[in-house]
Amino acid sequence: MNIREAKQQIKNAMVAYFTKDEFGNYLLPPERQRPVFLLGAPGIGKTAIMEQIAQELEVGFVSYSMTHHTRQSALGLPFIATKTYDGVEYQVSEYTMSEIIASVYEAMEATGRREGILFLDEINCVSETLTPAMLQFLQYKIFGRHAVPDGWIVVTAGNPPEYNRTAHDFDIATWDRLKRIEVEPDYDVWREFAVSAEVHPAVITYLDIERSHFYAVEATPDGASFVTARGWDDLSAMIKLYEAQGLTVDELLVEQYVQNGEIAKRFAMYYDLFTKYRSDYQIDRILDGSADAGLSERAAAAPFDERVAVMGLIVDATVSCLREAVMEEKAAAFAHSVLADLKERLAAEGVAEDADASALIRATTTELARTRDTERAASLLSDERYRSFERTIGLLDEVLRTGTDTPEGATFNLLRGRFNERLDELDAAIDTAAGALDNVFKFVEEAFGEGQEMLMLVTDLSVSRAGMAFINDHGCDRYFAHNQNLQFYERGHDLAARIDRITLEEE
Repeated sequence: MNIREAKQQIKNAMVAYFTKDEFGNYLLPPERQRPVFLLGAPGIGKTAIMEQIAQELEVGFVSYSMTHHTRQSALGLPFIATKTYDGVEYQVSEYTMSEIIASVYEAMEATGRREGILFLDEINCVSETLTPAMLQFLQYKIFGRHAVPDGWIVVTAGNPPEYNRTAHDFDIATWDRLKRIEVEPDYDVWREFAVSAEVHPAVITYLDIERSHFYAVEATPDGASFVTARGWDDLSAMIKLYEAQGLTVDELLVEQYVQNGEIAKRFAMYYDLFTKYRSDYQIDRILDGSADAGLSERAAAAPFDERVAVMGLIVDATVSCLREAVMEEKAAAFAHSVLADLKERLAAEGVAEDADASALIRATTTELARTRDTERAASLLSDERYRSFERTIGLLDEVLRTGTDTPEGATFNLLRGRFNERLDELDAAIDTAAGALDNVFKFVEEAFGEGQEMLMLVTDLSVSRAGMAFINDHGCDRYFAHNQNLQFYERGHDLAARIDRITLEEE
């Protein structure tokens, strides 16, 4: 199955495992909750989907790579304890708590979440001395004498032996105690993630054209030659940083992430061409509706690979604009909930809304910062939630600073006034994003009509979380009209087939 299907299978299992009866007991006892074993090629997103599941289910998350563990760190260290049996004292060997089990308890203490996911990566690559203990753990969820706490689900992952020479297989008895899920690389599924996560459009459009370059592993006389989804994602992040700092993106950079010489060379050539398109087409002016009239004519007459690149640039800019609006809207909703809670606390303590509330505002800021840092350390902090924390803490800090210069101090009325100003800014940002979305549809209509390019735009907006969140909340008549007109399945297959026939030729 692909990584999206695997995520849903794991998430469904987690929901089932966490289900309790009316008395608060798990319907499926912990000893019958099979650990999940996620088996798949390296770099396809196994760890990433586990973090996403923990965030979406709002449970704890502890992750370990087992290749870094010895028998002592996994089982704990031995010590001599005194025991009395039938009135006689004996010296008995016992073990300290496993570092891994201790980390679960620490996560519970730090986050207050009594349920969670313990994720152990590279489980089939442990050392020979640790293998027996790992097999025992997979069967009984116990390291040494210490068990995984009830409410914590075990998920493991590993690479098939063909990708890792240190990987070894389990016996039938062990497999029969695991929930085994095998994952294969799938570009179409990764592309949906890439659009939503705003992977650099040069990467997405290159892979639209050269789909076979998405994931490739082969042996060569000089060693392994490979390119993975993780490599493309990391390259995308580095390209964005290089562009922001005005640094040159060249083949030397690309081959550090795309470890296949031919693919690295071809992508570097494509990137140079892509940057030319970016300078030729006025993407920002397309979004604000002031683009030159001749641009739509040039786009209509362009070769198909150029149109793919241009649409990648347009989609990337559009999704980025919508994502900013959506994240600011979510941050405003978060801040509103904090202010509502603060108002109740002030009322309970008898503090008037026009009186100095610095102490409670400062305490609220400290609590938010502590929660933010705890969730970040536990890999539970999404970008959206991080933005919400930062915006709200920034608002409270601004009011505290302003309050020091006013006779009344940092009052709730002052806080409410600053928040309302933020809402006015948010309304303007939403209007700007809605206008940009409409302008993009106008441009694509003028340049391509109901062609394959319109299909790209509607499809990519449909798979973008930010795009759909914005459209669902604020609407877009052109999106809904084109969505009805386009027959996704038939035309989507035709588009994929057409892209597959395109190759990038050296100039």
